[in-house]
Amino acid sequence: MTAAVSIAGLCKSFGDVRALEDIDLEIGQGEFFGLLGPNGAGKSTLINILAGLTRADRGCARIMGHDVRDDYRLARLCIGVVPQELVFDPFFTVREVLRIQSGYFGLGRENDTWIDELLHELRLADKADTNMRALSGGMKRRVLIAQALVHRPHVVVLDEPTAGVDVEIRNLLWRFIRRLHGEGHTIVLTTHYLEEAESMCQRIAILDRGRIVALDSKEALLASSLGRTQYVKITCASALREVPAGVRDRVRHCEGNTLELVLERGADSIVDILETLRNAGAEITDLHTERADLEDVFLELTYGRREAHED
Repeated sequence: MTAAVSIAGLCKSFGDVRALEDIDLEIGQGEFFGLLGPNGAGKSTLINILAGLTRADRGCARIMGHDVRDDYRLARLCIGVVPQELVFDPFFTVREVLRIQSGYFGLGRENDTWIDELLHELRLADKADTNMRALSGGMKRRVLIAQALVHRPHVVVLDEPTAGVDVEIRNLLWRFIRRLHGEGHTIVLTTHYLEEAESMCQRIAILDRGRIVALDSKEALLASSLGRTQYVKITCASALREVPAGVRDRVRHCEGNTLELVLERGADSIVDILETLRNAGAEITDLHTERADLEDVFLELTYGRREAHED
C-alpha cells in the first residue's frame, strides 16, 4: 500500500541554520501519527514542505505517492493543514470563507452539503453568516479546521490545533478528529500538550535540532530504558541530615524532609532503598511512586540530550 506520507533524505537550511537534516520518514495510511519536538526543532519547516509552502534543498517528500514538488497539484489535493497561527480573511463570513476555499480545489456549490456538515460538526452553524473578525479565538480555530477539511483530504496535518483554546472546545475538536481518524483519514499531529499525543497517537517521531532523535510506537517509547524510569517521592518525619551513600546517586531533588529519587524498574529495589534510609535514621511517613510518561521521555531525548552534548 502507498504510504500516506513518504519522506526521504529531506534537508532544508535558512542561511547558516540547518532546519532539517536527512529526514527519513514514512507514515501509513489511516495512521494517527505524532510529530513532537521543542520550539525550533524543525516541525513547522517540515509541515511547510509537505504543504508546498517551502521547498526542500535536497531530498523528496510525497503525499499519497505524489511528489510535493513535481506533482504538486495532486499532492495538495491530498493534504489539509490546520496552521498554528490564526490566519483569516476579515472581509468574509464563515460560509464565504469555506466556499472560497472550496473554489481553490475546483469545488463549486455541489460542496455545500459537506460545508454544512462541517459547520454542524464543529458547532459553527449559527455563525455561518458571521464575519470572521467577529469570532472568538476558539471559533476562528474551528474555522481553520473546517478550511483544512473542505476538500476532504486523505492526510490531515494538525499544527498545535488546541493551542490557546478552552477545555470545552478542546474536547469538541478531539471528538471530531477521532471521528475523522475512524473514517480512515491519516492524522499528523504536532502539539506541546504531550498528554494529547500519548492519548491519541499510535506512532511518534521526536525531532530535535532538525534531526529525528526517536521514531517508534508509543508503547515502545514508553517501554524503552527511558520509559522504565520510576520516580519515587519519600516523605520523612524530619529533615534528613545526610543522604546515605547507597541512595545519593539516585537523588533527583532533596529539600527538607522530602526526598525525590529516580529509579530504574527491575534494576533498583525500592525495598533496599527504604532499608538503607531507615538504617541511616530516617523515619519514613509517606511514599509515592509514578512511572515515567511520554513527557519524561521527550525531555530526556531533547533537553537531556542537549545537556549531555554540551558537557
